[in-house]
Amino acid sequence: MDFLALTLAGILSAGAPIVLATLGETLTERAGVINLSLDGTILLAAMTGFVLALLSGNPWLGLLASTAVGATSAAAVALLGLALARSQLAVGFILTLLCRDLAYFLGHNYARQLGPELPVWSIPGIRDLPFVGPALGYQSPVVYLSLLLTFFLWWWLFSTRAGLELRAVGEQPWAAFTRGIRVQRLRITYTLLGGALVGMAGGAFSLAVKPGWGRPQGAEGAGWIALAIVIFGGWHPLRAALGAYLFAALQVLGIHLQELFPMLPASLFQVAPFPVMILTLLLVNVGTANWFRDLTLRYPGLKKWLNRWQVTAPAALGRDFRPEKEA
Repeated sequence: MDFLALTLAGILSAGAPIVLATLGETLTERAGVINLSLDGTILLAAMTGFVLALLSGNPWLGLLASTAVGATSAAAVALLGLALARSQLAVGFILTLLCRDLAYFLGHNYARQLGPELPVWSIPGIRDLPFVGPALGYQSPVVYLSLLLTFFLWWWLFSTRAGLELRAVGEQPWAAFTRGIRVQRLRITYTLLGGALVGMAGGAFSLAVKPGWGRPQGAEGAGWIALAIVIFGGWHPLRAALGAYLFAALQVLGIHLQELFPMLPASLFQVAPFPVMILTLLLVNVGTANWFRDLTLRYPGLKKWLNRWQVTAPAALGRDFRPEKEA
């Protein structure tokens, strides 16, 4: 029982940064904007957060700085991709390469140094419970934040007027515009908010989950995985968080398997979660293939499975919105 509780605690801890990044990108893409800069942004935010925490001795200041880095990177996407109507895909891809190289270049002198970490919180009333206590009672604040944000964004997205406006902007921006919703302003706002969460994910890596900075940092590829999980989760906060914890579970499982099979190369277990996640993504989206739809006509039981798991992107995702062109 203790082993399972500690394993769950490890999954919640390892998954927290991925959850934050996934939720941030879910918000951004729900508004109809694609931000491909996640991977580089996470690295630059991780480096900035750690360095500022090291110099100031305050990990909270470092986490705030990493959040600001994410918002700044997203602001570049908003400026070039929305205000200047450049290709969102090209802007995001260039930014992720630029941020990655900046992170390694500017953080070179601070690599492999010990620095402050975010504290571990002990929650009264939870820490003494059997199973729940070891799993959830002693965690970093970013773990609790990721859990709270998951349920808050789920409620807010589907149960509030503001959430309805966000979904309308991502699905039917022209219809939203005719209803008096300021589409461009909302898109920019949610791009910045989503970017801030992505930056916070970087700080969570270097200040809590994998403390310190180096090359490799341990967060490489996390941004691409978060982008894939957004699709896996169907642009839904709860399903996206589930996908993030699934990836974290694969990573934790890889550590245990490495102990059981020491004769196998360690790199095999480090890389394995990535192809497994890609395979899961393919299985989730298999329902869009014509050959699978043909099978549903022969086997009606498959159609029920298809309707349950099929995901559809926001209709206006990545599309430019220029009302003045139609004036």
